Parts: sequence; C-alpha cells; structure tokens
Amino acid sequence: MLAEIITIGDEILIGQIVDTNSAWMATELNKIGIRVKQISSISDDREHILKALKEASERASIIFITGGLGPTKDDITKKTLAEYFEVDLVENQEALDNVKNIFAKYNRPLLEVNRLQAYVPANCEVVPNHNGTAPGMWFNQEGVIYVSMPGVPFEMMYMMEETVLPKIKATLKLPAIIHKTILTVGEGESFLAERIADIENDLPTYIKLAYLPKLGQVRLRLSAFGEDELLLQQKIDEFAQRIIERVGSFFVIDQDVALEKAILDKMATKELTLSVAESCTGGYLSHLFTQHPGSSKVFFGGGVTYSNELKESILGVNPETLYQYGAVSEQTAKEMVQGALLNFKSDFAVAVTGIAGPDGGTEDKPVGTVWIAVAGKDKMLIKKYTFGNKRRQNIERSAIAALSMLNTLLT
Repeated sequence: MLAEIITIGDEILIGQIVDTNSAWMATELNKIGIRVKQISSISDDREHILKALKEASERASIIFITGGLGPTKDDITKKTLAEYFEVDLVENQEALDNVKNIFAKYNRPLLEVNRLQAYVPANCEVVPNHNGTAPGMWFNQEGVIYVSMPGVPFEMMYMMEETVLPKIKATLKLPAIIHKTILTVGEGESFLAERIADIENDLPTYIKLAYLPKLGQVRLRLSAFGEDELLLQQKIDEFAQRIIERVGSFFVIDQDVALEKAILDKMATKELTLSVAESCTGGYLSHLFTQHPGSSKVFFGGGVTYSNELKESILGVNPETLYQYGAVSEQTAKEMVQGALLNFKSDFAVAVTGIAGPDGGTEDKPVGTVWIAVAGKDKMLIKKYTFGNKRRQNIERSAIAALSMLNTLLT
C-alpha cells in the first residue's frame, strides 16, 4: 500500500517553518504497513494544489494533505479540494458545534470568518478536531483515499492517532511490515557493504536492506513486507544475526536508538560507571549522555578542562607533559583519561583533546587533529584522528569517535 504526503504552505517553502509533519506521519504510517512513495511541499496556489493532487492520485492509494485550513484568505486548501472534486462547500453541523464550543470556552465572539471553517466539501466525511477549529476531511474518490488535516502539528497528530490511523486499519487490508535496525560505528558505509555483500545478495525479495550513514555511524535497516508475520519475523531475525556476526566489533546494538544511549544501556546492564575529561569538545560529549533520562545510573560527569591550568589542577596532568608534548598529544590524552579515572572514581573514562578550529593549527598539528583516550581499570585505547577544518563537525566527529572507541573497549 503506497501513500503520498503533500504539505501546503508558503511558510515551508521559504524556510520560515520546518516540515516536521511529514517525518512524523511517514513513521506512523510505516508502522501499519503503508509505505510513503513521495513527499511534496507546495505553495498556497490553486493551480499548484490541483496539479499536485492529480499527480499524486496516479502514484498512490492514499494521499495525506496538511496545511491551508485556517480562517484567513491565504488558506485555500478546502476551497481547492471542493473544486478538485467538483462539489460545493456545505455547512457541517458537527464542525460548527465544535467551533462554537471552542469560542464559548474562551468567552470569545464567534466571527463570520470562524463560522466559515465549518464549511466543508459536500463529498467529505468530517474528521473531528478536538484541539482546534479546522475540521479534518476524509474523501474516497475512485479508489483513492484523500485525508486533509490542519498543518498545526499537535492538531494533526491527535487527529491521526485518534481517528485517521484507526479508520485506515479498519478500512483497508494492510500487509505486515517488520523492521530491524542494526547500529554500527567505526566502519564506513562502502566498507560495510563490501563486508556483507554476500548476505545482502541472499536476501529474499520481500526483505530490503537500507544503509543509513551519519557521522561515523551506519544504521543497517532490514525491512520485511508480507502476509505471514511470523515468517517475516523469523527471516528478518535470521539475516540480522548473520549481519551482526559478520560486522563484529563495529556492531553496537540491534535497536534503533542513539549511539550514546546504546552505550549507556550496555554499561547500565553491566553496572559500570563512566566519566569524561573534555577539552576540544567543550562538554558536547557530556550533553550527548545527559540528554537521556536515567543517564545518571552510569554517567558520573567529568570536567571540561579547556585550559592547560584546568588539565593540571582537575585531572592532574603533569605540567612537564604539557610543556614537552603540548595539550594535543598522545601523552596528554593518556594523562587526562588516567586523571579522570582517579579523580572521578568511575569504572571507565573518556578523554578528548584536539584543535577544533578554524584556527590554532600548526604544520605538525593542523586543525582537526584530535587525540582520544578511553580507559578502564586494566585496559586503554589511545588514537589520533585527523578531521577537517570545520569546527562544528570536528566537535561532533570527535564525540562519535570517542563513543566508537568506548564501544570497542566494552565489547
């Protein structure tokens, strides 16, 4: 079952707002076996809307439309839908009662422009809006379902969850769909593809493999489509296990979670604790951990030792080490991580020191040079990285590299 999403609004096209609706809808639709074939953002223009609807009807069985249902003159979606279906706009009593109740609740006068929101195309089934004045609309025309909803995210989400998704599941016979995500870190997309090429070639036609790369990480998503859910689950688990075994130490977890969350969960299971000594990342690594609820079970905290003075006073880095080798060096990284273990009393520690840029580099230590040390009580990894000259990317890449090394040490 294929769907298409059309978002309407000039504010999206000029970048005034970000279209979060489409991503959320695509995720929810995928869960019930509906695959989104295309997502389009179009302007508040009659001809543009009519063309988009016609083209979408030739590609998809269900079309979701958001935006353009407000009370002002620039909101023309409802009027254009009536023209598309060649019907009149008629007053819907359920929608009118909803508008009246909302204005009465806030003791506001009901203006004529607000009353007009209760007018809908004559051939639609009204989808109640319990969080706003603009009703949603459900059309079934020549075998294609059209669902028009407000562009306000929380109004659309409630409408989808309360009415639209249950109605779709009750109306249509949908296939089973099962996803399995394998998170890897430290190996590039092309190298992973070569490593598992024979396994990918063995996949049956009803299982697809997608590569989803992101700054030092690659998610491998297996998706199975069919009628026999038990068989799909069995086969997808079988191929996932083959991939995990082949990927080896680059494997993190077989769930679709953030890398740092996977590491936190792994450490929590083993009742291990963690601290950090950050220089060039400036607290970014700590932020990654602490954004997750329950992180305090594992993450003690640490120090943002940006200056040499703090490296010495907080971590106990030897001044002679800094003088002889510099802050960005293997020797300093080693003493930083040892100092974190000693002073913060955690089971594991991570230390990062480098030149984020865009300035501060030298001929032998250019911008993007980063030393990372990861250590436990009886084991340690230290590695030099040479990234690019983009400061923000260097900070993010340093954090991901540190997480990758920590994952390796925990394996």
